[in-house]
Amino acid sequence: MIAFALRLAVGGGRAAAVRLLTITAAVAIGVGLLLSTLASINAVEKSNDRALWLNSAAASRNETAPVDPLRWRHSAEYYDGEELLRVEVAATGPTSPVPPGVPALPKAGEYYASPALAKRIRETPAVQLGDRFPGRLAGEIGAEALPSPDSLLVLVGRSPEELAARPGARQFTTIATALPAGCDGNECPGAGVRGDAMTLILSVVAGALLFPVLVFIGTATRLSAATREQRYAAMRLVGATPRQITVISTVESAVAAAAGTVLGFATYLLLRPLVATVPFTGRRFFLDDLSLTPVQVMAVLLGVPLVAAAAARLALRRVTVSPLGVSRRVTPKPPTAWRVVPLVAGLAELGWFVGRRPQSTDGQTAAYLTGFLVIMLGLVIAGPWLTMAAARLVAVRTSRPATLIAVRRLADDPRAGFRSVAGLVLALFVTTATVAIIGTIDANRGALSGDPGTRVAVEHGVLDDGPPMTAAVPDRVLAELRAVPGFKGLVVAHANPDGVGRDPEDPRGREPVLTLCSELATTPVVGHCAAGAGVAAVPHHGLLDLRSRTETQWPTVPLSVEEVAKLPVNALYVTTDGSKAAMEQVRTLLSRAFPDQVARMVDDWGSSQQQQLAGWRQLADVVLLTTLPIAGCSLAVSVVAGLSDRRRPFAMLRLTGAPLGLLRRVVGLESALPLLVVAAVSTGTGFGAAAMFLKSQMGYDLVSPGAVYFVLVVLGLAASLGIIASTLPLLKRITGPEAARNG
Repeated sequence: MIAFALRLAVGGGRAAAVRLLTITAAVAIGVGLLLSTLASINAVEKSNDRALWLNSAAASRNETAPVDPLRWRHSAEYYDGEELLRVEVAATGPTSPVPPGVPALPKAGEYYASPALAKRIRETPAVQLGDRFPGRLAGEIGAEALPSPDSLLVLVGRSPEELAARPGARQFTTIATALPAGCDGNECPGAGVRGDAMTLILSVVAGALLFPVLVFIGTATRLSAATREQRYAAMRLVGATPRQITVISTVESAVAAAAGTVLGFATYLLLRPLVATVPFTGRRFFLDDLSLTPVQVMAVLLGVPLVAAAAARLALRRVTVSPLGVSRRVTPKPPTAWRVVPLVAGLAELGWFVGRRPQSTDGQTAAYLTGFLVIMLGLVIAGPWLTMAAARLVAVRTSRPATLIAVRRLADDPRAGFRSVAGLVLALFVTTATVAIIGTIDANRGALSGDPGTRVAVEHGVLDDGPPMTAAVPDRVLAELRAVPGFKGLVVAHANPDGVGRDPEDPRGREPVLTLCSELATTPVVGHCAAGAGVAAVPHHGLLDLRSRTETQWPTVPLSVEEVAKLPVNALYVTTDGSKAAMEQVRTLLSRAFPDQVARMVDDWGSSQQQQLAGWRQLADVVLLTTLPIAGCSLAVSVVAGLSDRRRPFAMLRLTGAPLGLLRRVVGLESALPLLVVAAVSTGTGFGAAAMFLKSQMGYDLVSPGAVYFVLVVLGLAASLGIIASTLPLLKRITGPEAARNG
């Protein structure tokens, strides 16, 4: 029977060949996306594993070994808006442990750099970058020690005595191979991204990508369903058993799915280099990290054909009822309004957490992820009812023949009308919610870019409370700063031991810094003094800020310029012409002069967060640009399938005088109405869910996304409608007089 089914499937003429190719293509796309998602999840884990060694100095580690300790100090700085991790090491003996990626520990006066950093050091003037690292470049750090090919990491050699005197230095005897307990961003610079969170996010994205493909497969399986049902019913009449019909109906899809699965692996290999460039975690993946486990490979190879066979069995299940099953079709039972309950429940869950945000990360994940998943499921369940409601609403408001025929058919069988556009539900919902959330975060945080006047400054020193940076700034350092091409102004922020000028309304009770008004005059972006004043009290956060404070007048302090000049220094604030060369040269000078502190710019703030936001934006674009065309193809196949199944009724209408244009309008409206209704509902639901999440989690009000989002949605819908229109010329060919005669 299997051999007969194969012969019937392959030798069934042009229609069978088109159907096989369509199913094969749909499965190949789905498998390629599925494998890419699985590989991305694996790559996140491997990226995290590559960074584990950076946690070796965590205070919570208690592993020991009978070797000489390794002294260690790590700090984070920035170059051109990218985080640069500096690890300083010193061996206390010949058996001190060696981190991965280097052949030996760097000696004092040597350093190893990651390939990305080494490339920048070679291509950038030393005064802007290379001078931060003493000595010579001894080599590059291997990939086995780097989370990403874009990682900026330097391993600097020091003497044990020099490193022992540095604040924050520690020592250990073993290299970390697992994440220590109780790690945070300061103790564990190699904590990586949360793998469980990334898995959840990528799983939701995978669902949004794969759901349209599954719909595409189901739609392709139903191509020429009416003709095949009649053929299978005839087989039943001549003695074929239900089991034999089941085998015949599923073999075709199983064969196509098997071929599609193989092509899907080829598609994955083609997509792999592109997926590696998507910064899901803020940086690119190593290409080798995008790999699959044997279990995943076998699950896809065996599972996809089985699922496709099951889908084919369900799509053609009516022919096994009885030999007369084809001629006993009745109008399906209409969906009820209860289908909207899951959608409303999901929205209600997100709404309930507004003002009741869970305190723990796990609680927030459970609350918000559950809400979004329930909403997505609710959109799929409610789709047929929404389609029916829209069709009935249009039916009572129109008298056009084409519109009446189209909406009456949709009202009679809304499941069939919704089935072909179901892929748009998750695609538009996930994309809309993602773009709205990211856009609102950017808008509320000023895109973390600051006013133009604040983006030209470099601050180096102590954040908030803490011991002063230095007792005094050497005159040599001040002279070197003023000699930098592009230098504009300099403010020395002095410590305020007596709390002079403290703001009583500051909830944190932070001490303001004391600045000379003559220096503030050279940096008007941070405010000014009262007329005739010599010293002002400036909140420390008032120096490097996202907002210009040109109009702000700081309170005068009753201290003399000479008294303030003798106080210790907390920070230096330098303004430039805004050029990268000037700002990075200033940063390098300050890093060399005061290596225990970090130089910061506005562009550095949230640098890694901005990279992740860019990754999410790119991911949202991928979802939108991938799923809309697939949904359009599914729509086209559904239209073709509907035309094929109704060729005789349409042919009879043409014989009775119905113009071809009328029939084309009927077919177009049957496809376009569910498409537009679903698009409107899913995007509106996406905005609503995003608004409630933002208000609950961050206290932000929803900000409308930019014009690019709306242009992409409109173009995607226009492309889908264009694909539908491209199928309408088939109507003339398949509804000729011979179709009525041979019915």
